[in-house]
Amino acid sequence: MNLNATLLVQALSFAFLIWFCVKFIWPPLTNAIEERNRKIADGLAEAEKGKLALAEGEKQKAAMLKDARDAAGEIKSANEKQALKLIDDAKAQAKVEAERIITAAHAQIAQEQQKAREQLREHVAALAVAGAEKILKKEIDAKAHGEMLNQLKAQL
Repeated sequence: MNLNATLLVQALSFAFLIWFCVKFIWPPLTNAIEERNRKIADGLAEAEKGKLALAEGEKQKAAMLKDARDAAGEIKSANEKQALKLIDDAKAQAKVEAERIITAAHAQIAQEQQKAREQLREHVAALAVAGAEKILKKEIDAKAHGEMLNQLKAQL
């Protein structure tokens, strides 16, 4: 064969190969490449959305923690106020109870003093009668002179 004919057949074969590739091989390859690019772009967009959602979640978490800390502080403050109120109430009740006990003790002391005075008056009256008896050298009848002894007790 001739060199021109061989070159022409090779050129036609190469042109047929290019046409075949452009017609049947290139479109599926470009479609696959475009699909892959679209998937990568969608993945990157989803990753960006995920980053934004994560950042928003972190902000919400920080806000919720702050709210929880604030609520805990308020609860703690309320509990401290209630504890102080209970302590103050207990102190007031203890003061009232102490005053009642002191008043009762004063009343009991006054009764004991009165009782001791009565016993002392009777004892002094008995000593006075015994002294008068010794002075007069005769017995004084307590029954007969009861009114006089009662007056003597009242004066003591």
